[in-house]
Amino acid sequence: MTERGLLIVLSGPSGVGKGTVRKAIFDSEDNDFQYSVSMTTRKQRIGEIEGEDYYFRSKEEFEQMIRKGQMLEYAEYVGNYYGTPLPYVQKTLDKGKDVFLEIEVQGALQVKEKVPDGVFSFFNTTRFGGITYANHRSWNRFRR
Repeated sequence: MTERGLLIVLSGPSGVGKGTVRKAIFDSEDNDFQYSVSMTTRKQRIGEIEGEDYYFRSKEEFEQMIRKGQMLEYAEYVGNYYGTPLPYVQKTLDKGKDVFLEIEVQGALQVKEKVPDGVFSFFNTTRFGGITYANHRSWNRFRR
């Protein structure tokens, strides 16, 4: 039987540098994490690629997924939904692959309730322009 993968959550407020940290991790040669692409109801912007930047769905489709329990986490921001589709995450973890999420704080708190054994890292800016980092497990815990 395959060992279940690990859920790794990188969280912090918008603009704190989560994407920069994720890019550095995913650009490293020894990376074999699976990145979970978020879903949104906002309009697709020029240059954005379906399934790479986001999965773009109608508000009705998104709300139906919420009702069916198919969202690991979600939030409404400026009249649009953003969230993580649960089926991909479950399927990937069940295959023994580690899944990486880059999400806002509100979403990370929802995920922590549903998947308490994940690795959660929080980034925030300081009043001096630096970044603070906190997690409840060592990065070495999931570096295989």
